[in-house]
Amino acid sequence: MPSHKHLIKKYANRKLYDTQTSRYITLDGISELVREGHDIQVIDRETARDLTPLILSQIVMSEEKRGGSLDELTGGERIQERGQALLDYVRRTLSVPAAIVGGEVGRRKDDFEELIDTAVEQALQRLSIPSRRDIEALNRKLDRLDKRLQSVQSPRPNGRPKATRTQKVAARS
Repeated sequence: MPSHKHLIKKYANRKLYDTQTSRYITLDGISELVREGHDIQVIDRETARDLTPLILSQIVMSEEKRGGSLDELTGGERIQERGQALLDYVRRTLSVPAAIVGGEVGRRKDDFEELIDTAVEQALQRLSIPSRRDIEALNRKLDRLDKRLQSVQSPRPNGRPKATRTQKVAARS
């Protein structure tokens, strides 16, 4: 299988130029290169932006549109085999960027959630509104004080200790 990579430049006039062969090439020509096992990369000549996924999706769409007539001309099995090679290449080419993008999205989502939590906490502090953490800390302190008071006071007449504030809140929920 050929191993060299074809760098194809797309010009403003929408022409595609294969730098490996020093010739203009069509979408069908790129499709043939992929089927033969060549790696390709298509870039915009002016911006150097990678257009490979876009060009490959155009090739797949054009293959789909003319699928019926090609079956009659060359035999269904051969076309299916060639189409599978193209689809395999497209999947290989597009799966790595998708994994990278997925990981990046997850990381940025976590960063964004942390940023929101920090902003909300700062806003609550500016407005002198206690946060959930503040309220939970106060409840723990009250429970400790309540236990201290219970240990100092005499036992209740029914013999059961008094319920703590947290127990009362939990019982109401």
